[in-house]
Amino acid sequence: MTSSNCSSCGPWLSSALFLTCLMLFSACSTTKRTKDYYSNDVLHPVNEVLKEDAISPLDVYDPWEGFNRRSYTFNYYFDKYLFLPVVDTYDFLTPEILQDAISNIFSNLSDIRNLLNSAFQLKGERTAKTGGRLLLNTTVGLGGIWDPATQVGLYQQDEDFGQTLGYYGVGEGPYVVLPIFGPSNVRDGLGLLADSAMYYPIDPLNLATHRDYETIIAGANAIDTRHNISFRYFETGSPFEYEMLRFLYLKKRELDIGK
Repeated sequence: MTSSNCSSCGPWLSSALFLTCLMLFSACSTTKRTKDYYSNDVLHPVNEVLKEDAISPLDVYDPWEGFNRRSYTFNYYFDKYLFLPVVDTYDFLTPEILQDAISNIFSNLSDIRNLLNSAFQLKGERTAKTGGRLLLNTTVGLGGIWDPATQVGLYQQDEDFGQTLGYYGVGEGPYVVLPIFGPSNVRDGLGLLADSAMYYPIDPLNLATHRDYETIIAGANAIDTRHNISFRYFETGSPFEYEMLRFLYLKKRELDIGK
């Protein structure tokens, strides 16, 4: 999960938590009925109240749910016992001003992906703004250490190849929980591979000749991204956490592609 994704999840997370609380409240507030009540005929059968095609708001296409739930549990253990200790060590050892600079640098790099995907989707105005943002932050912002573009109103516009595929009508396919990467679907999983090729096209120090270059950069980016995400597995307080996050992810992607 990326930090940009995180910033846009707030309103949806609040709505989902409200929905969960409402369901729990309804369950707890149901009064105990007598046997006489159940002995009466049903006044309004379900098929008179609900439409035939009615589905639960949290019911989405998840044919690989068994695998996905196991992957979700794996991600919990990986996150808690391996990834978060590394992130916490980074947070403890790294001054806050340096943390901000690192986040800004990776945010600036992600604008390369945003620029290319905006262009692929023929979004002229967004492409121009993202290009101006990338140019300003790379030059005046010294490679993205600072973010002067935001201060002048050139805000980051997130675009990825999964959105590009969706823009051209490619279906999302089944929902899938990727090991380590988390919620996704078949289309976005393929898009992730394409985005990884766009992420580091610029190598001014010719570091690509070193075998570990991409691994080091990707690892640093992963630590920075996780550091900026407050979500913790199985700490939402909801018994429907898996369903809730699945619903939120897919709805967010619908909005991303529609914008």
